[in-house]
Amino acid sequence: MSEQYAVRNIRLCTKDCLCLYVCPTGATDTENSIIDTNKCVGCGKCAASCPSGAISMVPKELPPQQAHPDAVLRAMNALLRSKSEQERIASGLPGVLAAALGRSSRIQAEDIVREAGYMLPQSGNARAFLKNLIDNPPSADFPKDAAEQLLRLLPCNEA
Repeated sequence: MSEQYAVRNIRLCTKDCLCLYVCPTGATDTENSIIDTNKCVGCGKCAASCPSGAISMVPKELPPQQAHPDAVLRAMNALLRSKSEQERIASGLPGVLAAALGRSSRIQAEDIVREAGYMLPQSGNARAFLKNLIDNPPSADFPKDAAEQLLRLLPCNEA
């Protein structure tokens, strides 16, 4: 058994389905577009044969989030606030260019958040964020049960 498994990005999948023919275990399934991680042996043949690049190999155990000095975190937070403000401004403007600017700002903000460790499910940042949402729900209909279940299911690979 390999230390990685295949995942499919459904947005990129063009249904050319070469993965079906090369997968030695039948883990790829185009009916529901999901790759069965229990069957996947991590050989990477599906990813190598995918003409649309929709299949990637992911390690079974992700490395811990890198620590960032306080100055870097402050700079990332300032940049994130700036990108959020740019998206807000663009959303109020008419036209295709404004929509593209808003989308670009959102993508950049997501990249900043990911780099800060808030989108890595196994990071301490993500766990602290979930705990904060549970303790201080943003609305009355916030699904606290789902957040608590995520905390139980997500492994934390930080000390």
